[in-house]
Amino acid sequence: MWSVFKEFLRFCGREKKWWLIPLVVVLLILGLILVFASSSGIAWALYPFM
Repeated sequence: MWSVFKEFLRFCGREKKWWLIPLVVVLLILGLILVFASSSGIAWALYPFM
């Protein structure tokens, strides 16, 4: 897992694609919210938005 993260940072530095970092972070956060919302007590609060 950490090797993928390091390789992504190297890619961003080498190709000057720093704008990808916030995009990937937001997508990861949204993915985590969807995973945890489907199996936790906050699911009732998120269902209206899905």
